[in-house]
Amino acid sequence: MCHTLRYALALNGDFYENARNTQQNQRLALSIVILAAISHAIGSGVILLINRATVFVLLAGLLIDAIAIIAGYYFWTFTILKIGQWLKPIDPTYGDLLIPIGFAYAPQVLNFLTLIPLLGRPIELILALWSLLAVIVAVRQGLDITTQRATFICLVGWPLIQIAIGFVQVLEQQLVRWTS
Repeated sequence: MCHTLRYALALNGDFYENARNTQQNQRLALSIVILAAISHAIGSGVILLINRATVFVLLAGLLIDAIAIIAGYYFWTFTILKIGQWLKPIDPTYGDLLIPIGFAYAPQVLNFLTLIPLLGRPIELILALWSLLAVIVAVRQGLDITTQRATFICLVGWPLIQIAIGFVQVLEQQLVRWTS
């Protein structure tokens, strides 16, 4: 797991190109996405605790946060597949793309760092951009296309994911206010 995270964080193109669709890699990619979801939930949970959220709001926020990250992973992979098919007939299946894109979520494992006062939002944006770059490398290698095409394909779904995550955070803050 540590080697996989290190190669993924380093944006190693060969690593993403050689991410074969095996049972072990499927589990490893999903594990990285789940760790990213847990990390994001921890960061959000601490912020909810600081804002004196009730136990119900805290638990609901943690669950919604984790589900949002995992759903975003599947949605982003789906948009990448569909746009990739539209631009060029591609061979990989949805399942084939889940592995390298799951590995590209490695920077999100550091999302617990967003609990650092005054640096939380900048850290979250840096990690989101790092993940975007990792997904671009994964798509470029996985679909065997140019960096420009991979960037276009990835940038279609990325803003939607960021908006959805921002919406979840605003919803959590509203829940805290309503229950206070």
